[in-house]
Amino acid sequence: MKVLHVTFSLPPDPPGGTEVHVRGLCAALRSTGVESVVAAPAAAASTGELDGIRTYRFSMSTTPADLAVLYGAGDAAATASFVEILERERPDVVHQHAVTPACSADILATARGRRAATVLTYHTPAASCQRGTLLRWGSEVCSGDLSREPCAACTLHGLGVPRPFARLLAATPRSFGRTLARRRLASGIWTALRMPALIDVHHARTAALFAAADRVIAPAPWVSDLLRRNAVPDDRLTLVRQGVEEAEARTPRSRRAGEPLRLVHLGRLDPSKGTTLLVEAVRAIADAPLTLDIFGVVQDAAASGRRSAIEALAEGDTRIRVLPALPADGVHARLADYHAVVVPSQGMETGPLVVLEAFRAGLPVIGSALGGIRDLVRADVDGWLVDPFGSVDAWSRALTHAAADEGATERWRVNVRPPRSMADVARETRAVYDAAIAARRHAAVAS
Repeated sequence: MKVLHVTFSLPPDPPGGTEVHVRGLCAALRSTGVESVVAAPAAAASTGELDGIRTYRFSMSTTPADLAVLYGAGDAAATASFVEILERERPDVVHQHAVTPACSADILATARGRRAATVLTYHTPAASCQRGTLLRWGSEVCSGDLSREPCAACTLHGLGVPRPFARLLAATPRSFGRTLARRRLASGIWTALRMPALIDVHHARTAALFAAADRVIAPAPWVSDLLRRNAVPDDRLTLVRQGVEEAEARTPRSRRAGEPLRLVHLGRLDPSKGTTLLVEAVRAIADAPLTLDIFGVVQDAAASGRRSAIEALAEGDTRIRVLPALPADGVHARLADYHAVVVPSQGMETGPLVVLEAFRAGLPVIGSALGGIRDLVRADVDGWLVDPFGSVDAWSRALTHAAADEGATERWRVNVRPPRSMADVARETRAVYDAAIAARRHAAVAS
């Protein structure tokens, strides 16, 4: 069996959790008889190899022809370039892990048109939420229902429009937005007035994405619930929790009497990861005996700017260090230097992988009481859950408690359970592929 995986990016671009997951999955799938090929969008098409796996970059538009492309309409140039890879590889399954303008519903629809079975994994809330966090108004957990006016208002609020005006603009007639689109008016107030029509585009393409998948993988229970609410039937939906590759067992650092609490935070420097909130919380408790090392992944120019802002915010506090990102294969060894991993996510996580990495290293987690973190971390058993998750004060109180109680991380650490292995994930994913191929063959016979 040959599977073509579609991801957000490829090395040497810095990887996010999805790319780390796919890399481990491809390696583990070999033992199940699956040959993997990986493709990702880029400014120019190219071919390569990673860990003995063929890789492709398919070209995408650097400047979208219309604003609607950013809301799910799909990048025609990227789809056309992807077709060339399909024709060359002729995979049995196309497994889409990324949802972006370049990795749109058209990728799966095109694969189905060429008789490949199709699988979608819902790795991040951006797969269905235009705001990308599944937090209504940036602070309340959203059900994930696709509804035009609430989604339009929330998206506008995320762009800086005050809530009352966002609600008013969200009621703009769709016909007006379509008129503005025909006139190519797409900046400032014109974008705001187009938002209801743009959200209609986004919802239609999200529905098309879910419909184009023969099977949909949910990495967390809350994702399964969201997908059911959005018309993905149980017979096409499978829960496959994430895992990590097996690694050499290490003994985490014990906290000695009088030693500061050593905290580590790692991941993409994206607003949804809560890094700025974490630094603010630490700075608010200047006397707390702790240190914080931040290993931030910079994936684009915006993240580079956020890194500079975080460094400026941390300046003068010698307890906080902002460090280069760790290579994926170096995370496990480095975590042994710390007492706990901090995960202050400000969006619904489907893993997150960093929690699994912490547990693999035998470390407890102090994380947001939200999404996948709440699913994985047991409060005051193998870590601590911070609620409300978006409150600097709540984070300061939690960190103060953990730092003052010198035995806390030791108590939590003994209760940490090893996470699932990638071998388990691969076996379950191979079963999903078999089911998707059977469904595609059944559909072909029926037609």
